[in-house]
Amino acid sequence: MSYGAQLGVEDIVAVLARGGSRPLGPGQRVTQLEHALQTGALLRQERPDDIELAVAGLVHDIGQLLPGARDETHGVDGADAVRAALGERVAGIVELHVEAKRYLVATESNYMARLAGDSVVSLGRQGGALTAEEAAAFLAQPWAADAVALRRVDDRGKVESLGGDGLDPWLPLLRHVSE
Repeated sequence: MSYGAQLGVEDIVAVLARGGSRPLGPGQRVTQLEHALQTGALLRQERPDDIELAVAGLVHDIGQLLPGARDETHGVDGADAVRAALGERVAGIVELHVEAKRYLVATESNYMARLAGDSVVSLGRQGGALTAEEAAAFLAQPWAADAVALRRVDDRGKVESLGGDGLDPWLPLLRHVSE
């Protein structure tokens, strides 16, 4: 089931800000907001000309912060919530980032060993590694490569007390993407 609410830019910022008081997962000291900021910043560094990808990194786990959040559906729920404000590409990347983890586990023998503990736990809830057929279908989707790029930095965006400059520097980028 998808969340169904469509958020505007100000709503997105408010939801992300609430993540400042929520740990990323059990036993994690990194908050949802710190993780969002770090993931967005890493993508901004790696692909400075791709603002939409960086914004997708910022909002990729917003589905975890919505009412009734479930790890299994947070990609779809997050995509539904940001689609109207941030467009199809950002929403598509957000939706596919969970499947991208499952794809990488299935296709790269050493990827599972690089996952953070919370990502290993959630992998089981999210369906585990993709089959060969599922992996081929994943790659055929628009923005699959972007979702893989996001997923590759996802676990690196879990550094304690490295929240950056907060959400204020992201407002112009969010507004630009929403135009």
